[in-house]
Amino acid sequence: MAASHGNIADKFLHSLHNQGFILNHKPFVYIFSALVVAFLILDPGQTLRNFRVLLFISPFWLTYILGSFSIKRWLSANRIEWMAKQEYILLEIKVPRDVRKTPLAMETVFTSMHLAPGESTWWKKYVEGRVRPWWSIEVVSIGGRVHFYLWTRKGLRRGIESSFYAQYPGIEIVEATDYSRLIDPSHEPYEMWGTDYKFTKDTDALPIKTYVDFMKPDSPMAKPEEQVDPFAQMIELLGSIGPKEQFWFQMVFRVHKGEKFHKGHDIQAEAKAQLEVFRKQTVRSVTKIDAQGNARQEDSFPNPSRGVQNNMELVERKMSKPLFDVGLRALYAAPKDAYQGATISHLIGLLKPFGSETLNGFGITRWFANYDDQPWQDRKGFHRAHTAHNLTDAYRRRMFFHEPHRLSYMIMNTEELATLFHIPSSGVTTPSLPRIQSSTSEAPSNLPT
Repeated sequence: MAASHGNIADKFLHSLHNQGFILNHKPFVYIFSALVVAFLILDPGQTLRNFRVLLFISPFWLTYILGSFSIKRWLSANRIEWMAKQEYILLEIKVPRDVRKTPLAMETVFTSMHLAPGESTWWKKYVEGRVRPWWSIEVVSIGGRVHFYLWTRKGLRRGIESSFYAQYPGIEIVEATDYSRLIDPSHEPYEMWGTDYKFTKDTDALPIKTYVDFMKPDSPMAKPEEQVDPFAQMIELLGSIGPKEQFWFQMVFRVHKGEKFHKGHDIQAEAKAQLEVFRKQTVRSVTKIDAQGNARQEDSFPNPSRGVQNNMELVERKMSKPLFDVGLRALYAAPKDAYQGATISHLIGLLKPFGSETLNGFGITRWFANYDDQPWQDRKGFHRAHTAHNLTDAYRRRMFFHEPHRLSYMIMNTEELATLFHIPSSGVTTPSLPRIQSSTSEAPSNLPT
């Protein structure tokens, strides 16, 4: 019941956001205080009796509130302290000139990253505050020059590099300076706009359109560089911005272990429920006449159309592959004299090519997506300044799953991740994407010394 009330409140607040209102806790505090004063004036005797009862039972409700708060803060402090001790590193992935592999190679890399060390026992998870690792794959355009980055714990670097080199022998992976800390887009002279992305459907069990679907219309004998690749459209867009502009996109992900704080059930239950919805769509009610001439209604056998059958197969395929918790975020920034407001529309539609009308797609949520530029919404710009600061901080921390930026996220499998990011084939000829002129290798071991 409490969860349903919470959902109603969330929907109400989101509807207000969509109409141009930004609410915080202060109006509710003022309204509650005014009601208490009004009730005290109308019936002071009953008000005092209510406060006496509340004070009498305070050992119960006060202990529960303070105890719950203290335990949550203690657990959160343990996690923050443990995470602060970890070393993180940003790696740049330099793309070779000749890549002839499909996104299946990148899916293999993501499968090898399906690791969740650190939370094997309750002692490690709750007392020591350990958390399983998360990664961030980033596609960044700085002045129209596109770069690929991977953010990870330093101790996991060796295994990740091995996975990349095994599938893409010609790439180079080098340590890089964190570009997100070289400028502060939330302050002068910069202007910025950013958003997170969410699924368009209420369930995570429905997949997006993946690279497998884009390959189907073509000949199975077509070369990788001849296949349709929607990721190339993203690279082309990022490469088209001006020399003073910056466009950041990050995909933060970790191994899915069944929890999702804003849902009341797990992804497997969602998948079963969605498959049942598809099955019911294929059942038709028929009228039959018995021997006595009486008519009765009966359900026919399921007779799915080709499209419904394909959708059911796609849901089952999503559940059959390793799953990750995923957060997607994009940010556009530039000095005021170079800021192009029209770029916001392209940022909003950045992931449109990966969407499906019958299955899942991507919409925008949070940050500046809550602002509709109504004149009464944020007259002095305080909310926008605060939002810009928090968005920049969340991006730099690469956070979705823990405090101080614990946000709602999606659940995707390795196939979907590989669709959203993979090493582009040689068929992607965007001039703003630098490629390695020649591969490097070690000297032969049999050279005379």
